[in-house]
Amino acid sequence: MNSPLIQLLVLAGIAIFLILRLRSVLGTREGFEKPPVTQQPDGRSKRDFEVIEGGPDHDITDHVDEGSDAADALAAMKRIEPAFSVGEFVQGARGAYEMIVMGFEHGNLKEIEPFLAEEVFDTFVSVVAAREDQGLTIESEFVGVRETSVANVTFDKDTNLAQISMRFVGELTSVVRNSDGEIVEGNPNTIKRQKDTWTFARSMGTDDPNWLLVATDA
Repeated sequence: MNSPLIQLLVLAGIAIFLILRLRSVLGTREGFEKPPVTQQPDGRSKRDFEVIEGGPDHDITDHVDEGSDAADALAAMKRIEPAFSVGEFVQGARGAYEMIVMGFEHGNLKEIEPFLAEEVFDTFVSVVAAREDQGLTIESEFVGVRETSVANVTFDKDTNLAQISMRFVGELTSVVRNSDGEIVEGNPNTIKRQKDTWTFARSMGTDDPNWLLVATDA
């Protein structure tokens, strides 16, 4: 057997040895492999949470003190309407606050009328009309709600009328211009903080899910 043939066989043997060695160390992959499945203890796929019967309703106690008059009123509302969620109401009130504030600032009262009690709407109309009579316009931009909290809760068990007062701390920029376009109040580069306490009302257990703004005490 000549020398070149022997060298070729030796090189082939070395190559086969290296391939087998790499396969034993790295393994093989075919296509896209699925990630390993983590086994759950006792064959359970989800963590079990212990439910304590008769414990506090955190949907209530996350917003008002446990055992307070406000907590009792919210609990009474839930007995009339079990689907009622305090957390969802607070988030909805927060969104309504921004929408109503900006509707009032820009004078777009028709857009927010469905969310206002008649007395509140009439007051807004009077203020906007007086502003227009003076030739004043407002330019404003809502920055955000810094704080939102439940201030007071009442519930009339005879009529099922619920009232929830919310305290808001909003931030916005606002300037008032006269008929000549001159700024007579405010600064477009200054963020002002506005504190409001608004009361929303609704009859629980009815088909109408909408809360109306019935009072705007600052």
